[in-house]
Amino acid sequence: MATAIIGIGNIGGTLARHLVRGGKPVVLAAKDEANAAALAQELGELARAASVEDAIAEADAVVFAVWLDTTKELIATDARLLENKVVVDPSNPLGFDESGQMLRTLPEGQSAGSVVAALLPAGAHYVKAFGTLAADALTGAANREPRRAVLFYASDDDAAATTIERLIHAAGFEPLKAGGVADAGRIEMPGDDLHQFGLNGALLDLDEARAAVAAELFPRSGRIAASQ
Repeated sequence: MATAIIGIGNIGGTLARHLVRGGKPVVLAAKDEANAAALAQELGELARAASVEDAIAEADAVVFAVWLDTTKELIATDARLLENKVVVDPSNPLGFDESGQMLRTLPEGQSAGSVVAALLPAGAHYVKAFGTLAADALTGAANREPRRAVLFYASDDDAAATTIERLIHAAGFEPLKAGGVADAGRIEMPGDDLHQFGLNGALLDLDEARAAVAAELFPRSGRIAASQ
């Protein structure tokens, strides 16, 4: 079964390239269907383009590589197709004001992960992943040597965890669970402690990442404590 990637911008397009290099088939969907078709042609026989509905139907995992509000709209439209699918959510509660300054789009203490997970049908398998690195790092740090860079994920679902670890490995990174959905805020931006920006731009290896997950850190903007 393929991985559907909805949206082929900085995250979706990069992830598609990494997964194909890792031998994984992908089905691409985008608002501009011609762009999805062009990328699929570039990537070769492991990639194909489809409508959003067809891409979801053909896949066992679906990555919504779009803005949070768009993810919410797509889930509302295609909820029935997401039953029994692994839903991968890279979204961050991030927007920009009129002057171009970054701002948080959700109330303090509420994660994009908690919002998206609550919208899914009961049979879907949710995981927050692939949104924890800046675009240039996601592009350039795959298959880093001698030790791979870590991509954090958050999930309460065993099936989703198994799938995302497989996909993160295929994409050229080392997976590490940061916690459940209650901890998803830790790997989101702006301002959270396990996102690359919260780590002052650092890319962590597995030992460093395990220490960061376990660290007793003061609450930061948007973080949801594991005890809540």
